[in-house]
Amino acid sequence: MILARLDIELPPETMIRDVSTAEPAATFRLLSGVRSGDTAVELGEVVADDPVAAGDRIADHDAVRDYEWLEVEADRALGKYETTDTALYEFVADADLPPEYPVVVRDGRYEFDFVGTRAEFEGFRAAIEDAGRDYELLSLADGTPSESPLSDAQRETLETAVREGYFEVPRACSLADVADATGVEKSTASRTLRRAVAQVTARFLADPRD
Repeated sequence: MILARLDIELPPETMIRDVSTAEPAATFRLLSGVRSGDTAVELGEVVADDPVAAGDRIADHDAVRDYEWLEVEADRALGKYETTDTALYEFVADADLPPEYPVVVRDGRYEFDFVGTRAEFEGFRAAIEDAGRDYELLSLADGTPSESPLSDAQRETLETAVREGYFEVPRACSLADVADATGVEKSTASRTLRRAVAQVTARFLADPRD
């Protein structure tokens, strides 16, 4: 079983590419999406210094309708909307893979976590190349039990988050607390923790017998 993370160029003239390049400092997360015919209903999160302004770019885009704010915080906003932009669904369908959520987008590119056999991975990579997309392979591991999917920094950040209570409900510490405890910037802690959780989740879901 292959566990991989790729950074992939978004297709031109797509809604999320337009929005994310207009707000290059923001992080857009597609948390879930359901396609029905020529449209899709999506649940999206924006993390930014001004999440409402970044979210308004989605709401005002020609490909989006019925945007509904679900939650707004100082640096985060959550919205639900319908879009006629179904390029992502078409791409993963062509690659014969289900979309893996969350899909994380920054400045015209998105991170994709892949879990599958080596043959499926090679087919997926070929589909990216056939589509003429620029991409970078961020990590690649064979999902055998003897290998750790985490870097030292990812392990330290994840262990700190667990120890300090970041994953408790309600949370016993903030992301800023995790960053302070590990001696890094908040944005670095966020990125490292997100990747650590994705790697552990992918390893848990992977079946090493494949």
